[in-house]
Amino acid sequence: MLPLLLLPPCLALALSPWSAAAGKPSGSYWLTDAKGLAREFDGIGAVSGGGATSRLLVDYEEPYRSEILDYLFKPNCGAALQILKVEIGGDAQSTDGTEASHMHYENDENYFRGYEWWLMKEAKKRNPNIKLIGLPWAFPGWIGKGENWPYDHPDVTAYYIVSWILGAKRFHDLDIDYIGIWNERTFNSKYIKILRYTLDKQELQRVRIVASDNQWEPISFVMMLDSELREVVDVIGAHYPGTKTMPSALLTKKKLWASEDYSTFNNEVGAGCWARILNQNYVNGHMTSTIAWNLVASYYEELPFGRCGLMTAQEPWSGHYSVDPPIWITAHTTQFTQPGWHYLMVDGHLEGGGSYVALTDGKGNLTIIIETMTYSHSACIRPPLSPYSLSPQKATFYFNGSFSHLEALQVWYSKLEFKSANSTLFQSLGSKKICDGMLTLNLDQDEVYTLTTLTTGRKSRFRDPPRSQPFPSTYKDDFNVRNPPFSEAPYFSDQTGVFEYFVNTSDPGEHVFTLRQVVNQRPVTWVSDAENTISIIGNYKWVNLTLSCDVYIESNQGGAFIAGRVDKGGIYISDAEGVFFWVFPDGTYRVTGDLYGQKVLMKGLSGVRAESWHRLTLTLRGTTASGMLNGYPLWENVTITNPENGWAAIGTKSFEFTQFDNFHIQTS
Repeated sequence: MLPLLLLPPCLALALSPWSAAAGKPSGSYWLTDAKGLAREFDGIGAVSGGGATSRLLVDYEEPYRSEILDYLFKPNCGAALQILKVEIGGDAQSTDGTEASHMHYENDENYFRGYEWWLMKEAKKRNPNIKLIGLPWAFPGWIGKGENWPYDHPDVTAYYIVSWILGAKRFHDLDIDYIGIWNERTFNSKYIKILRYTLDKQELQRVRIVASDNQWEPISFVMMLDSELREVVDVIGAHYPGTKTMPSALLTKKKLWASEDYSTFNNEVGAGCWARILNQNYVNGHMTSTIAWNLVASYYEELPFGRCGLMTAQEPWSGHYSVDPPIWITAHTTQFTQPGWHYLMVDGHLEGGGSYVALTDGKGNLTIIIETMTYSHSACIRPPLSPYSLSPQKATFYFNGSFSHLEALQVWYSKLEFKSANSTLFQSLGSKKICDGMLTLNLDQDEVYTLTTLTTGRKSRFRDPPRSQPFPSTYKDDFNVRNPPFSEAPYFSDQTGVFEYFVNTSDPGEHVFTLRQVVNQRPVTWVSDAENTISIIGNYKWVNLTLSCDVYIESNQGGAFIAGRVDKGGIYISDAEGVFFWVFPDGTYRVTGDLYGQKVLMKGLSGVRAESWHRLTLTLRGTTASGMLNGYPLWENVTITNPENGWAAIGTKSFEFTQFDNFHIQTS
């Protein structure tokens, strides 16, 4: 037999995974715009936040940080994301950590806290057309005026949100395109209307409202009854819709989005899940945008939902990162479409299982994305459901209308191998001829095809990143060296409270530059947050260590601790156990086995007072612990059995101002 490349084009197609067939194949699918177009495509995106999921990304050194950003946002490089959704920080735990608010207090405004401003600018730098969305998960305490509810004073809440939008423009030249209400919580019609009024009053008519980032109901039903609400809501956003929508949502005639989806481990199974919902959210549910939680797994892996990002970047100390399969599954859509394109009016279901979508820019360009995934996820949340059977099938596409003149399409291909690391990801198969206005593919299971008129697709690859390395066994930070764009110290991951760089103007000596816990009122929480504040750091596998840190308790109501073997974080932080060495301004100390402070292992007098610096040292060796105060032994030989390992941490009693300095870890 002749080599495949030497065969005539149509014959080559017949013998390859795609072929033009003279007879009618078992599956026939017509692509035409002769009767008009279907819904407008709004783009594929991802969430940074909900919460602190990009925390470690900012600590990467160049060129690795820019390489990661290129894979996420740069057109025709990797995922080429078209939407970036960020958390509007609310000073509270929101899944994997806390994100700082731009207004800790009512008379406080600072639009340089955190890293979401920086991330949005980096995304815009790479793709000026990327759409930006802001959404709160939590709110600072003053918004609720002592209650865990932001709707009792809707004008105050609207002012707070709109100030974030105005700050984005004034200080960072960022135009926010969409704004949400309150992540996965009850919506309030009065608040949504006041938010629209406040936006318009500030000449922000271009900012569109997404509601309610929860389920299709009851927002859709209420919008059908309330014409004013229906007028001010631009997009109905549902979370984890399982590719399905509700009749009431369709009746509103609004844009329908999966405004959060995926939440799946980013291996081949997660990539298969992502491939299915990118197509089937539209095919089954008429959703014109799908937004992944989360953008990049850039948080300690042992926190909840570890490695649920489109890619992984959780080792800034080594520079190591991994470009995971969901990046290339995303590229099958984003590198060959743009928001503003329209779907063709097709059913989208393949006869043998799987789906296809077809989109056009209305100027002759056409992109078809086909998936035949065997993992049946009702919604893309771990753990995945069992695979179902999908037989090989033949699919013939007929090109009519504006596409009848097409002679060839570029083909990109992925094959996911769920039980091995031998997947084929985003491979160009070159230009393939269309014969007699049709093209047939032999489809196997767990494949993704993109067929497109565009020739701009590219699978970028930088040099291999450094090898994976554990967190350094010796680590110091005196907080004197500042990274101006960020308010966080490297590698610290706040789990309750907010720990920021601070200039202590009242101390002309050694402790001018410190790290300070700055929230002194319990926030309007999103989940069950801890009563005491804590920021973790290091290697979850640590067992033996010596940890030292200077602490400065600012009020007589406060208290401070250093800790080792901290075993929980994120949404489970209130149940965290470990070895916690506390000091209090009443002159006492306590050693507890939990963050809550109730499992007392040792207690006594320390002589510690407020408004004075003290150095705490905690040593953990095997099943014993000891502590020093200001260089002298304070307690020793406390027996510990659980947890066996965990992070290091610093923190405070309740929400009180406290400073930390000269942090030092030595492990063995």
